[in-house]
Amino acid sequence: MEPIDIAIIGAGIAGLTCAQQLQQAGYRVVVLEKSRGVGGRLATRRLPHDRADHGTCYLSPKGELFEELIAHLLKRDIVQIWTDTIHILNRDRTLQAAPERVPRYIAPDGMSAIAKYLATGLDVRFSQRVIGLELTPDQTWTLTIENPQPDAVDSHPSTLSASAVLIAIPAPQAVDLLTPLEKNIVSSELIQQLRSVEFDPCIAVMAGYPEDCLKKWQSNYVDVKAIAVQHPDLGWIGLDSSKRRTASQPIFVVQSTAAFANQWLETTDLSAVGQQLLHSAAEHLLPWLATPEWMQVHRWRYSFPATPLSDRYWSAETPAPLICAGDWCGGMRVESALLSGLSAADYLNQQMGDRTIPTSRFWEAI
Repeated sequence: MEPIDIAIIGAGIAGLTCAQQLQQAGYRVVVLEKSRGVGGRLATRRLPHDRADHGTCYLSPKGELFEELIAHLLKRDIVQIWTDTIHILNRDRTLQAAPERVPRYIAPDGMSAIAKYLATGLDVRFSQRVIGLELTPDQTWTLTIENPQPDAVDSHPSTLSASAVLIAIPAPQAVDLLTPLEKNIVSSELIQQLRSVEFDPCIAVMAGYPEDCLKKWQSNYVDVKAIAVQHPDLGWIGLDSSKRRTASQPIFVVQSTAAFANQWLETTDLSAVGQQLLHSAAEHLLPWLATPEWMQVHRWRYSFPATPLSDRYWSAETPAPLICAGDWCGGMRVESALLSGLSAADYLNQQMGDRTIPTSRFWEAI
């Protein structure tokens, strides 16, 4: 069994932030990610000739530390200003610019490029779904990992030993992992805190259109790239291809409201659901939005933390450190995930030996 200092479950912003802090302090850290890429909801879908951001659409920093990170990413040409204006599509189908004008930042190579940068130098292991946690008599954690091998006839789970564990995934998924530890290892009262965190779902549609549709869009909606929608089904419409340095065709991303997503969340085939969202967009904007050349639909079961915890991290209060972090700790934004990851790193460092930890601006060492 492979022993390490700290195992981090989840390669979203909170997990990557914590991993960078602790690795730079000298700990041996491994990040286990169930998917094939980093970023969590900071997600980009690779398409045959383009890409589309079907998760977080843009970043708008509020705090000083996040502003400094964005400034750093600007210097590295990883992000750029997309627009300073969000338009609002009213219920009467009129379109107006929101009064607040602040820079909205995007990554031209896709929002996941931000997470890829933050993962620089880390030991991130993909397609590694943690399916079990066990506290051993010597007060270390054994993680059981579902390790799919597509070409293997028989693939057995693997194990990893860690002195401490950070779970940096949505709270409902953390609950599933921690429930077997309830009462014997972790108190029911503590796990109930995690159960109180609820997420809103979302269904996102990525759709591509003929090249001439871009001129049609611009002739009707000059400089309109981002639209917040007041509609029972529609939450967001974005001209996603306007984020790219070069784009082969206009691509729109349409995201649903939570109410709409809840109606269709368990639907096996989401094609008809995606088409319904495009029809709604077409009724309110331009008819051709209902007839794309191609369409892909993504289901976000845990899109947005509706009832986050007030603290920056959650601790299981176990003999060997076991904590949770994420954008649902102390907030509900990407910025919250960054701050949660930093707080989690400070806590784990105190529990593990209180080494000299780098400044909170860990990106300066990347």
